[in-house]
Amino acid sequence: MQHGLIKVASAVPLTKVADCTYNIQQIENLIAQAEGKGVEIIVFPELCVTGYTCQDLFRQTLLIEQAETAMLMLLDFTRQLDIISIVGLPVVVGHQLLNCAAVIQRGTLLGMVPKTYLPNYCEFYEKRWFSSALDMQPTEIRFAGNTITVTPQPQLFATCDGCMFGVELCEDLWAPVPPSNHLAVSGADIIFNLSASDALLGKHHYLKSLVAQQSARTISGYVYSSCGFGESTQDVVYAGNGMIFENGHLLAEAERFSLQPQLTIAQVDVERLRNERRCNSTFANAPIGQMAHVVRAHTVQPRDFQLIRRVDPLPFVPKTTDSVDRCEEIFSIQVAGLAKRLVHIGCQTVVVGISGGLDSTLALLVCVKTFDKLGYPRKGIVGITMPGFGTTDRTHRNAVDSMHGLGVTAMEVNISKAVTQHFSDIEHDPSLHDITYENSQARERTQILMDKSNQLGGIVIGTGDMSELALGWATYNGDHMSMYGVNVGVPKTLIRHLVNHVAEHGVDEHSKATLLDIIDTPISPELIPADEQGNIRQKTEDLVGPYELHDFFLYYMLRFGYRPSKIYLLAKRAFDGTNGTVAYEDEVIKKWLVTFIRRFFSQQFKRSCLPDGPKVGSVSLSPRGDWRMPSDASAALWLKEAEELS
Repeated sequence: MQHGLIKVASAVPLTKVADCTYNIQQIENLIAQAEGKGVEIIVFPELCVTGYTCQDLFRQTLLIEQAETAMLMLLDFTRQLDIISIVGLPVVVGHQLLNCAAVIQRGTLLGMVPKTYLPNYCEFYEKRWFSSALDMQPTEIRFAGNTITVTPQPQLFATCDGCMFGVELCEDLWAPVPPSNHLAVSGADIIFNLSASDALLGKHHYLKSLVAQQSARTISGYVYSSCGFGESTQDVVYAGNGMIFENGHLLAEAERFSLQPQLTIAQVDVERLRNERRCNSTFANAPIGQMAHVVRAHTVQPRDFQLIRRVDPLPFVPKTTDSVDRCEEIFSIQVAGLAKRLVHIGCQTVVVGISGGLDSTLALLVCVKTFDKLGYPRKGIVGITMPGFGTTDRTHRNAVDSMHGLGVTAMEVNISKAVTQHFSDIEHDPSLHDITYENSQARERTQILMDKSNQLGGIVIGTGDMSELALGWATYNGDHMSMYGVNVGVPKTLIRHLVNHVAEHGVDEHSKATLLDIIDTPISPELIPADEQGNIRQKTEDLVGPYELHDFFLYYMLRFGYRPSKIYLLAKRAFDGTNGTVAYEDEVIKKWLVTFIRRFFSQQFKRSCLPDGPKVGSVSLSPRGDWRMPSDASAALWLKEAEELS
């Protein structure tokens, strides 16, 4: 395990029922392949050494003894291998036959986990041949040259670099209280499941959701392997399910009904899971019950590390498959938040500053949807465009067109005269385009919005987004302030997506053209005069860096508490040009990561007095909710690590 990531595999070998030698050869082939690919732990199907479908042949002494002989072969094969392998076989313990999972490494049998819940319904008759772990006492046995205790007590296995894993078998997962519940609260980061689940119409979808939910419930990795081609098809068929989940999310899966062996590999982010558990007080306070016995694996040499996980460059943006529903849900959250505030104060008037940019456009759309839902006339939405020294014809036109297209009350107040007077009052040279020059305009606009809302008996709707809050890219007591901020839970990359969603699904063709042009307009506060051609001179992303990078940094820093080196590792993979986004050189990523850290820490004071607004996703910067940070906290640790990246 490196960088908190461990490479695991679900294997589905070819099988011959009751031919242990053949089955072990198939298992060895897949272990060798997995070892060559850097896999650290691999799991095989239930009873894979003999085949699951042996039925009454499990009563034959010859088969049971041959299974042990085959294990001797497998132990010898793995003597020089670091990979941990988990295989299924029948094991005699005293007067009982148990359906077991054997955990092996470097020619050693580390442990034996007996199956707890035996299905004995419909097509399953396991109680005909096997005893449950619940029916036994801890017993020391001699098996395949190893002396080992087989016990019904929970067992955890620890790799040499600290990853903890547990094992359950097939029906255990389907039980009302799966053993994996106890294993997870005892410390198991990953659960491995050896299964023999037959294929029935509709069953796979249910099984997949079951594995996903158990992975989510236990905040764990879950690696599932089930029997495939070669098992008896006398009465049922086995499809060969191989699945790897992480906290409810599918990382990889095998091809079902394949006639070839399957090896499904993924990297599970153990650090991510542990952070989730620490932050989840419900999980942290769950009763452990019976303490698990911990088995230590062998020490191994560090493997060459290569990140193979796909890393989403836009973690805040919904995926194509569920984009429409997700976008509507986001709007519903924003609308519900604003609707409650308006109903609570008995107000049917809102004032919104409309710049012709993304943020104000989204805020306007939220207001429109809210008023429509409440049955309020759209004319109660007062959009005010406030052109100044840097306003271009393009953004001014889009601001006006968007207001008219949506049927709201449109107003215009040019701030140039007032700001010029302000410069004179404070003795500021207007040719000096410094922070005073810029912030004076932002504060003048906010004053107009506040005073106008007082005139009209309404409230000012904030347009600032979460990305700007993270970077402190807002004027304190200027656009930083409002009476309700509908966008505070929405990062910039998502805003672009939401506006495009409305353009494609919610407006007429003329308004669609306006919205699409707003999306294509460079992001800018327009506080510096335009260039000679009348185009935007002040481009935000040229000054503070690309928002897609900053949103990526924000997500992984806040959502999972990752350190700069891991964020950098993931960013290099996400923005390597293979994920449909712009490719960034490593030095560029590092440069903006340092910028992000520096600004994130230094600008906390703006977030400490943030106006009310709804949380939308799993990350929030509200000082009353998810993110509580001292405004004077030192960034030294984070900056040092980021600056030393190579």
